[in-house]
Amino acid sequence: MKNNIPDGDVWNMKDNDIESQHYGRNFRFDFSYITSEEIKKVVKDYVWQNYIIKSRTLNSIYTYVKRLQWFNEFVENNNIKSLKELTNNDIDNFITYLHVTISERYHKPLSQSGQKSCLDSLKSIIYWCQLHKPDVVPDREIFTGNEYIGINRKLKIEFIPDDVLNSINEALKTEENPYVKYGIIILESTGMRIGDLLKLGTDCIKPHLISGYTITWFDHKNRKERPPMPVRSECAMAVDKVIEATKELRKETDDKVKNALFIHKPVAGKKSGMICVPTEKCFMNWFDNFIERNNIRSSDGELYNLTSHQFRRTLGTDMLSKGTNINVIQQVLGHADPSTTKLFYADIKDKERAETFKSIGIIGNINQLNESAFDNVTEMEWFKANKEKCVAGLCDGYCTKHLQDGKICDRLLKRQKCYTCSRYITTPEYLEAHKNHLASLERQVTEGAIYGEHYAEHFRPTIEVLKVIIERLEELQNDKN
Repeated sequence: MKNNIPDGDVWNMKDNDIESQHYGRNFRFDFSYITSEEIKKVVKDYVWQNYIIKSRTLNSIYTYVKRLQWFNEFVENNNIKSLKELTNNDIDNFITYLHVTISERYHKPLSQSGQKSCLDSLKSIIYWCQLHKPDVVPDREIFTGNEYIGINRKLKIEFIPDDVLNSINEALKTEENPYVKYGIIILESTGMRIGDLLKLGTDCIKPHLISGYTITWFDHKNRKERPPMPVRSECAMAVDKVIEATKELRKETDDKVKNALFIHKPVAGKKSGMICVPTEKCFMNWFDNFIERNNIRSSDGELYNLTSHQFRRTLGTDMLSKGTNINVIQQVLGHADPSTTKLFYADIKDKERAETFKSIGIIGNINQLNESAFDNVTEMEWFKANKEKCVAGLCDGYCTKHLQDGKICDRLLKRQKCYTCSRYITTPEYLEAHKNHLASLERQVTEGAIYGEHYAEHFRPTIEVLKVIIERLEELQNDKN
């Protein structure tokens, strides 16, 4: 296997995994940017072995290698010649480097998710080496495991709010782009992933044995054919409309994409004038244009940031809100285990509750706070210097801004509803304090049952928030252990 590794620093590799979404696509790997010959050799071995045994898709491997450009700049600046030299301190410095790096392409700092992706790419190679080439990496753990956990953490439940969904469906009535119009209908009906949507065949709809229609598709993430799924007539009609809209294109194309449901002819780019399947990026651009063209905005007044995966989350959350059994939802969404369904969809579709959970500030370590939690650098520096003092600390967390206009915050003085204040931060060290508080409130609800339902209602919002805080703190603690 190793003797067949390609020569040179530029490899042209074809995805020959028939179950891959990128089957048949050519990937151009250019390793010339890696200045250390020793690190370059390790990266090449990593790419080749994962390609041969198909432990990762070629697209994922390609993405990992591209993200290593930031790590290469870091090791070059710090005169690091091999992975073996790396220490935990180097990893901390690399994270700091990512914090201050400006993207040459977009001329702005890397996003938190982008920084995490760069670190994850390095982790993947280090962990692979620990199994296959332990002599080229450090013999001790250099990652803490929670470098980016809790920072700018997103809501688990990323469903589309009802008012936004109503606006989307209303706009579809007059939408002229058939790919957007009927693609959204299919996504709403099935909850399939965007990659699977773009790989649908023209024969995906079949009559149901009893009544109605079913749709079938290949689940590329789980690498298996999905069993026929009953769908509404609107979904079946949407498929027919796409076929009708692309009828003339099918007369011009070859058998390679002729049977693909979504085909188009780009007017710009590398594939200009060629009939091909739209890329995910192309579809996302269509979504952005659709949102902007119809002026669809979220509650904060900004244009709604629509993603294809939100339709999947919305379908699962709607089913759960209506009392559908979790195992049924698991089957519809194609999760291998119901625990995955519970993790990402176990909540009711309640806008106020979702906003409450979004406000909770939870991080793995108080020293991980960055400038996003403060109004300015001065505030952040003050907090770093004074966070251990009682004026900034609470019995179960921290207040990052206890003074407002020279006065101590009323909320902090009264100790009411600090959990949902944007200035409140809590960490795993306060896990027991939250558990004790939750137990106390639940005991009060039980003992105060004689006072009626209205008495319990005073405590339930805080109890629900505490349960979320405890769950997420336990996740951080388990990751750390």
